[in-house]
Amino acid sequence: MGLRTPLYPEHERLGARLVPFGGWDMPLHYGSQLEEHHAVRRAAGMFDVSHMQPVDIAGADAESYLRHLLANDVAKLKAPGKALYSCMLNARGGVVDDLIVYAREPGRYRAVVNAATADKDIAWMQRHAAGFEVEIDRRSDLAMIAVQGPEARQRAAALLPADLREAAMQLQPFFAADGERWFVGRTGYTGEDGFEIMLPADEAAGLWRSLNAAGVQPCGLGARDTLRLEAGMNLYGQDMDEDIGPLESGLGWTLAWEPAEREFIGREALTQQRDAGNHGVFVGLLLTGRGVIRNHQRVLCDGRAVGEVTSGGFSPTLERSIALARVEPGIADSCDIEIRGKAVPARVVQPPFVRHGKARIAL
Repeated sequence: MGLRTPLYPEHERLGARLVPFGGWDMPLHYGSQLEEHHAVRRAAGMFDVSHMQPVDIAGADAESYLRHLLANDVAKLKAPGKALYSCMLNARGGVVDDLIVYAREPGRYRAVVNAATADKDIAWMQRHAAGFEVEIDRRSDLAMIAVQGPEARQRAAALLPADLREAAMQLQPFFAADGERWFVGRTGYTGEDGFEIMLPADEAAGLWRSLNAAGVQPCGLGARDTLRLEAGMNLYGQDMDEDIGPLESGLGWTLAWEPAEREFIGREALTQQRDAGNHGVFVGLLLTGRGVIRNHQRVLCDGRAVGEVTSGGFSPTLERSIALARVEPGIADSCDIEIRGKAVPARVVQPPFVRHGKARIAL
């Protein structure tokens, strides 16, 4: 038996198919992964993401500590509530984890790290806190619900605490509002608008039931994966890991090279890799032949292997098979995917495939 979030009884009550994920027992779907996917693209869906770990970082050196720890630069967070996506790297330039960090007020930040890597991440953060006046607080007392879709914010608004309601509805994307007990970010992992709501664990079930009563569809890991793949969003452990860095994973945009004097962990290795320019590149693939692209299938050009699929599957929105892949530099606009021993034609495209319910690539 794995770990269970505070919402586990709700998943059982709703008849979810529960599966192990990152050490947790989590819902894969509640009957139809396809319906859950479409609910998020067309109206509103909600996900239990309480397995992910909020971590509060505070102290006189909190900013300088995070500027050393992360490859993106928290000095960009000029306004309270502003959020930043970043990779946390090792000395080789590989990705220890990817995360979101929010500025709360001077000297106070909140990061959210991935479920399967939380113990490792926090140990890494504590190890590199030596020499900084900073406290790292794992917030295991909080639950987290993501409400996503074009109608998500409107359906969730009336259920937020009075001290947060107006501020949350006025948020710009990638900002958060800090309340007395709840924390609401206009962020997500689906390519749709919505909120990620952190709240006391003992209040999560009440919010979940109220959201469901307001017409928000419970959604599981299956829809979460197809949604993030359509949105061109990386999944840690598949698209990048401790041996694969941001330059090879389409995450070069998260690297804050300036100011040049900021010495973040992994900078030297990444600088050498960038200057050499011979690393793999990250692309999107749209299958034009018949079949479904799966992880680890080979990408072929003229019969020669030039890369590998890192995340592949069927896109319910496009009704086509799509993928993310790491390939050799200079790949052509077309290629083949080796599916069950056969070379199936595909197009090389620029992710995202879908955003805000609309196709972003030509079909």
